[in-house]
Amino acid sequence: MIVDKILPIRYESKDMMMAKKNIDWAHLSFGYIPTDSRYVSYWKNGQWDDGQMVNDSTVTINESAGVLQYAQTCFEGLKAYTTEDGRVVLFRPDMNARRLMDSCDRLLMPSFPVERFLDAIDKLVIANQDYVPPYGSGASLYIRPYIFGSGPILGVAPASEYTFRVFCSPVGPYFKGGMKPLRLMVSNFDRAAPRGSGHIKGGLNYAMSLYAGHVAHEAGYSENLYLDSTRTYIEETGGANFIFVTKDGTLVTPKSPTILPSITRRSLMQVAKDYLHMETEERPVKLTELKNFAEAGLCGTAAVISPVGTIHTHDGDITFGDGISVGPVVTKLYDTLTGIQMGRLSAPGGWIHQVI
Repeated sequence: MIVDKILPIRYESKDMMMAKKNIDWAHLSFGYIPTDSRYVSYWKNGQWDDGQMVNDSTVTINESAGVLQYAQTCFEGLKAYTTEDGRVVLFRPDMNARRLMDSCDRLLMPSFPVERFLDAIDKLVIANQDYVPPYGSGASLYIRPYIFGSGPILGVAPASEYTFRVFCSPVGPYFKGGMKPLRLMVSNFDRAAPRGSGHIKGGLNYAMSLYAGHVAHEAGYSENLYLDSTRTYIEETGGANFIFVTKDGTLVTPKSPTILPSITRRSLMQVAKDYLHMETEERPVKLTELKNFAEAGLCGTAAVISPVGTIHTHDGDITFGDGISVGPVVTKLYDTLTGIQMGRLSAPGGWIHQVI
């Protein structure tokens, strides 16, 4: 297995070795904290401009902009980490760049080239490096690239101009309580339709999940479990993919054309196979199979892995383990993947992108 070498810390100049901001890193929520700089590039007359770093967090657009009238927007999410040896790195950002391109293609928006995407992220992290949480704090710098139709449009059609922006924010755990088993409910709503847009990271998909998420929270659950339109197969939650562990130790993840292709989920499947020597399966998973699994979890950039303790179905609750403790396999998967991200373990080739 090819792994990335550990590189020494590098800085462009001594001026870049800035002091960390006075932030209570250990008690951050997963919320927006404005930083000093963000990156912006504009698409006009069939091409992207050179792009630049700006200080203003305000976005000014026409009242008839495509994003406001017809939700023509998509986004990504990734994190910058401080490793054990003091480097600042990104985890597989090239995959975020390619997924953003796929989303743009589906929404008839101009895609942002991979190399320019990586350069923009590097510039952003370097400019805001004093907001990158220190190693061991449990926090990270969340990075949000997004593209939207900024040109005016009235008839239903793609916008004529677009904006690519990236901002960042130091964040704590996505779910309050960290690695604590969640309680989910099977939603009565559909997340996505067959041959629809469930496989892209479009803003419209997340807007559609807000009401269903509200219903789940009002009922005392952390999230929804969405089924396919036939109410037979497990899909995902509003913002994460599922992983399941069978009683014989096989890692299973649902397969569907309407599931967002999670970078974390794909990485976990490789970690399970190459590091933990587990059997892995990506296949359609029926709701009726839930009772056969020993462990369950949600995975994604924001949460990494969040264990699932109980899922409420129309036929009653299904509990994994004792419902209150994190299972041994989910623990190993979490420890291994975060060990790779934080530099404690060697990474497969190309997984770690060093910024500083």
